[in-house]
Amino acid sequence: MGDKTSPANLGAVVAVRGSVVDIRFDAHLPPIYSLLHAQEGEIAIEVLAQLDAQRVRGIALTPTQGLARGMAVEDTGGPLKAPVGKGILSRMFDVFGNAIDRQAAPTDVQWRTVHRAPPALSRRSTKTEIFETGIKVIDVLVPLERGGKAGLFGGAGVGKTVLLTEMIHNMIGHQEGVSIFCGIGERCREGEELYRDMKGAGVLPNMVMVFGQMNEPPGSRFRVGHAALTMAEYFRDDEHRDVLLLIDNIFRFIQAGMEVSGLMGQMPSRLGYQPTLGTELSRLEERIGNTDTGAITSIQAVYVPADDLTDPAAVHTFSHLSASIVLSRKRASQGLYPAIDLLQSSSKMATPGIVGERHYLLAQEIRRTLAQYEDLKDIIAMLGLEQLAPDDRNVVARARRLERFLTQPFFATEQFSGIKGKLVSLKDSLDGCERILRDEFKGYPESALYMIGAIDEAKKKAPADKPAAGVEPGAKPAAKADPEPAADSGSKAKSELQPKPELEPQPEVEHAVDTDES
Repeated sequence: MGDKTSPANLGAVVAVRGSVVDIRFDAHLPPIYSLLHAQEGEIAIEVLAQLDAQRVRGIALTPTQGLARGMAVEDTGGPLKAPVGKGILSRMFDVFGNAIDRQAAPTDVQWRTVHRAPPALSRRSTKTEIFETGIKVIDVLVPLERGGKAGLFGGAGVGKTVLLTEMIHNMIGHQEGVSIFCGIGERCREGEELYRDMKGAGVLPNMVMVFGQMNEPPGSRFRVGHAALTMAEYFRDDEHRDVLLLIDNIFRFIQAGMEVSGLMGQMPSRLGYQPTLGTELSRLEERIGNTDTGAITSIQAVYVPADDLTDPAAVHTFSHLSASIVLSRKRASQGLYPAIDLLQSSSKMATPGIVGERHYLLAQEIRRTLAQYEDLKDIIAMLGLEQLAPDDRNVVARARRLERFLTQPFFATEQFSGIKGKLVSLKDSLDGCERILRDEFKGYPESALYMIGAIDEAKKKAPADKPAAGVEPGAKPAAKADPEPAADSGSKAKSELQPKPELEPQPEVEHAVDTDES
C-alpha cells in the first residue's frame, strides 16, 4: 500500500512464531510501524520493534502460512495506509483498504497513513450539543453528545449489536453527515446482514464500512479501528462534514492488542491484559472528537467479560466516554427491550445547563421512582404488595408503567418480533414520562404501555378501566379476566399485567418474565 522505495530495501526472514516474524535487514533498518511485504505482497507485516542494528520484529496482518526462514521481505517505505475520498462512500473495505463488496476497486481516492496524531487542543471545539437518537430511554435518561463518545456495555446476547443497528437506522436519515461502521473482531454474518439492511434502507450512499472480523489475525483486528478513524478524519477535516462512527466491538480491539502484546513477549498485566492497555486505547479514542471543522460522534459497543463492569477493559473504556449505556441481562430476560439498566446507565450531558431544567428534573424524578421501586422489591417478594403503604404502592405502579413505556419496538427487529419499529421524538418521550408520573395513566393496564411509541398509543391499545382511581394498581376488577387473580398471593394481584396482549411480560413476585424477543 505504501510507495515503493527506490532501490528496494530487502530483508530476509530470520524466525516465524505464529503471527510474530523477525526479519534481518543489512542495508537499512525500517522504522517502527513500517509495512513490509513477503511472498509478492501476499503477506503483510507491520514493524513493532527494532531488536538490534539489523533485526526488526513485526506482527503479521495476514495469515503466515507458507512463510519460511530465509524468504525475502520487502520494505514498502511507509506505514499501513487507508483510502480516503468521496470514492469510498457506499463501499466495504478490509484493513488494507481493499474493497470486499465484490465490486471494482474505488477510483479517485488518496491513501493516508492510519497512524495519525489526535487534533491539537487549539482545534478542539468546546460547544456542547445533544444528539437525538429517537430511542426513548436513551434520549430521556442517557442523552448522547454530538461529537462525544457513547459506550454500550453488556455481556454476550443482551442486544449491543441490535441497539447499534437501530441507532444507524434512526440517525442516518436525520443527519446530513457520513456514517462509518467499523467491525472489530465480530461475526462476519453481522457485517453481511448490515450491508444488506443499509442497502435496502437506501442509506448506503452516505455510509462506509470497514471490517476486521474475528477470523482474521490479531494484527489486522488491532489496526482496523485506526483505518476507520483515518477515513472519518478525512470527512471531518477535509470535507467539513459531521461523522457518525460506530464501532462494534471496542473490547475486541483491546483483546487483539492483548494477543499482539503476548506474541511480542511483553509481561502481562492484571487479568492477562497488556501493560500498555491505557496507551493503546487512548491512541484510538483521542482521535475522536469535535473540531472547528466538524465532529466525529462515536457509539461503541463494549463487550463486558462475565458481566463484570470492574474488568480492566471496561474500566479503561469508561474513562473516555461521555455516556455509558449499560445493558442488563435481567431486563432482557424479562422481555423489557431495549434492555438498558436505567439506574446504572449515565451521561455527562444530563445536567440542567445542557438538557434544560425540565428535562433534568424529569430524568431525576424517573430515576428516583425506579430506585424506590428497586428498594421495595424485597418487601414485595417476602410480604406481598398489599403490605405496602398506599404511597409506596403508587410508586410501584408508576415505576412499572415507566419501565414498560421506556420499552420500544425496533426497526432492526421487525422481522423477528412482527411489531413495526417506532421512532419517538424527545418531546413525546418527555411528555409520556411526565404524564405517567402525574398518574394520568393509572387507569390503564400496564400492558397498554408496553412496546409503544408516543404515550397516546396506549389509549388506542387498551381503554382505561373506570374504577382505577384507587390507590392500588391491582385493585381493579376489570383487568380482562385473568383466571387466577387470587391464586398467586396478594402481591401478584398488583399488576394490571393481567390483560396480557401479545407480548407483555407477565409479573412474577416482583417483576416480569420474558415472553418477547423484540
